[in-house]
Amino acid sequence: MLVKKSRIDTFDDWVDLFDQWHNDIGYPTELIGKDYHFETKLGDIESNEIEFGHFAGRSKWERLTDIPDQRIKDALAHLIEFQGDTEFASVEQQKNLLERAPTQFDLENIIRINREEMRHGWQMSYVLVTHFGESGKAQAQRLLERRASQKTRLLGSFNEPVLNWLDFFTYTSFIDRDGKYQLNMLSRSAFAPLGRSMLPMLQEEAYHLAQGNIGLMRIVKAGRIPTAIIQKYFNKWLSTAYDLFGQDESSTAHWAYVWGLKGRYDEHLHDEPVDMSKLNELSRATFFKEVSSLVDSLNRHIPSDQPKLRIPSDKFRRSIGVYAGMTYSVDGTLLSKEDYEKHLQQVMPSNADDQFVINLEKEKGWILDPSQK
Repeated sequence: MLVKKSRIDTFDDWVDLFDQWHNDIGYPTELIGKDYHFETKLGDIESNEIEFGHFAGRSKWERLTDIPDQRIKDALAHLIEFQGDTEFASVEQQKNLLERAPTQFDLENIIRINREEMRHGWQMSYVLVTHFGESGKAQAQRLLERRASQKTRLLGSFNEPVLNWLDFFTYTSFIDRDGKYQLNMLSRSAFAPLGRSMLPMLQEEAYHLAQGNIGLMRIVKAGRIPTAIIQKYFNKWLSTAYDLFGQDESSTAHWAYVWGLKGRYDEHLHDEPVDMSKLNELSRATFFKEVSSLVDSLNRHIPSDQPKLRIPSDKFRRSIGVYAGMTYSVDGTLLSKEDYEKHLQQVMPSNADDQFVINLEKEKGWILDPSQK
């Protein structure tokens, strides 16, 4: 288990814990590469003025002491901790795939994705340790103590197992795409150090989700995995991706907007007044449209004798929001509890499905070689 320091006084102390975390989760750090160095990266911010909410037009806050209310400080630290938690969790979920990469290209990609997710967690920890005093240091330490394998990460998607490379590509296409939304919405934060952290993270995140979608396209074009099985992994990850956007009519999203901490996706492109009660629903609907376009592109390469891929209903398998815990099917039909349990066995990946993909990974040709057009 992770050896805890009794006290974090500086960010260097946190870095020591970060190195211990590598060892604790069993990540082969030699794969990261001697030439890669974890570092804090800060980019430009669009404006030095707060861009939305109650404090719009005032100077962005550079220090914690600039923030006028303790509730705002607490909410800000909460947002940063949640974001950092997802970054470390994704590495824990994916590290078991390193020894089963289908090509050298894929091995290099997953290593790059993992180390950049580590760097994103590093970045969020840097903000917490540097700006939020003793409470921030404690939060940054907790980021390295939770475990996806023990299902103690803060959000459900990041406690789900990633068992094979179809899992991985679906995860990076859909869950990392949600990450793009979250980072984008934080990029115009009233807290300038957080806003400056976002541009480098967004640039790196774009590569992750692009590789996920390219991987799915390579699988579809190879035609070795039936689309009925691919669909089950879509059902698994898209249902939990919807939850990542938060509660419907969320008071947390409401106050984060009022206080200027987290805007709408592409806030600068919105001309219409904000509907505070629909902030999360707006993001979820925009995500749905984007994912729909990606699935349409995949379907153009599916043979006529195979079922087309679909997006599950936003009512299916929800743990957050008005449909949480309800027994809706992938088509949005309300089922009895008994029928719903049977339905899950039909539409979610089974142990046999997971093993089918794992066994297929041992063969050549199950995924298109990246050198092929």
